[in-house]
Amino acid sequence: MTTRETSVTASDLIGRAASNRSEPLVNGATWAEEQWVQYVPAGTGKAYRSPIDEIRFLITGEQTGGAFFMAEVSIVPGGGNPPHIHHREEECFYLQEGELTIQVGGKTQTASAGDFIRLPRGVAHSFENTGNVEAKVLLVTAPAGLEKFFEEAFYPVEDRSAAMPPMTGEFMARVLEAAPKVGLEFLTPPSQ
Repeated sequence: MTTRETSVTASDLIGRAASNRSEPLVNGATWAEEQWVQYVPAGTGKAYRSPIDEIRFLITGEQTGGAFFMAEVSIVPGGGNPPHIHHREEECFYLQEGELTIQVGGKTQTASAGDFIRLPRGVAHSFENTGNVEAKVLLVTAPAGLEKFFEEAFYPVEDRSAAMPPMTGEFMARVLEAAPKVGLEFLTPPSQ
């Protein structure tokens, strides 16, 4: 028996699906055991919050055999992330509402509703909601795994009407502890 790397691409999985559905997937399941249809009614996925954004899981690596993770993200006006690098996954944003200013590779790009951004792994980037309304983003990362960062670092959402949590030293410690576990590197310490 050969050992498979835990990092595969979606095209690897699609190719295997067509050629050999009995071959184990990343999570050890076989294609016959996987659910082909995933349905997440609006507003029902697991949700997590930071002081600047809320992320609601649509589908996780556990459900995709490690191929990808997808979530909807809401970013408050003025909210954003400091420069960081994803060493394990590619990251894609589809901006549904609002405006984001994205710094990537020394360039600035302003994205509006309907714009799509693909960020390859290993590229330093940051983003900020520079509009005056909450930005809504569909986030996809491939392969999956980044969801573990949000589960560990962010706070579970129990009441959507509750205020965003405050930026505290305790929150920043959670972020900095969880990040390296998923290959996420902050280039400057997130501000408090």
